[in-house]
Amino acid sequence: MPSTPGGSDASPGESLPGLLVTDFDGTITRHDFFNLVVAEFAPAHLERYWDDYEAGRLTHFEALAGIFASIRGSEEQMRQLIRRAEPDPQLAEWVERLRQAGWQVVVASAGCAWYIEQILAQAGVTVPVHANPGTFHPQHGLRMTLPTDSPVFSPTLGIDKAALVRRGLSQGRQVAFAGDGYPDVNAARLVPAQRRFARHDLARALQQERLPFRRFERWSEVAQALCQVSLLPPRG
Repeated sequence: MPSTPGGSDASPGESLPGLLVTDFDGTITRHDFFNLVVAEFAPAHLERYWDDYEAGRLTHFEALAGIFASIRGSEEQMRQLIRRAEPDPQLAEWVERLRQAGWQVVVASAGCAWYIEQILAQAGVTVPVHANPGTFHPQHGLRMTLPTDSPVFSPTLGIDKAALVRRGLSQGRQVAFAGDGYPDVNAARLVPAQRRFARHDLARALQQERLPFRRFERWSEVAQALCQVSLLPPRG
């Protein structure tokens, strides 16, 4: 079950930590796992799934789940893909620096927790992850399910990233968002420009809307920018 960034993170009289809601594929990692899957396996009916999604006949979740379920490969092939995702090499260091500076990092993804949690574990990182549950079997592919018990459930994406941002804002927290895709637009709109980080499709969408943002190439650049101002209350 996904962890939540809500609840009581501070004692009475103390400030709540800042909240960085971050996309995963193409944001924390250099390569989107979906693109690695397509290049490695050329899943059956790939174009049909994506055409149906673009035509509105399938949701984003349904299209992605169908493509992932079409994978036919060994567990070792999947492990090799996970190693090729290339998370930011300084990920663990900067997650810790953010924590020390008063920021909580939460991953929000329309992808699958099955590979996200493995990639984070290999990088030595433990953070709350909101993503679609899934299991892999060589004969049945990567089976992804909707997280219907999540407090930020979305029937079309699985996870509502904007809902996570709104939760943080409603608690009076300073919230930042980082992403790279069109499903990130709603969440990115909710945060101030100085805490809105974008690249690739998200950057193009924000430019079209004439919304300012901070461009990044590596996730550690987002963390470095947020660490410049500590949110921890003064001691003593």
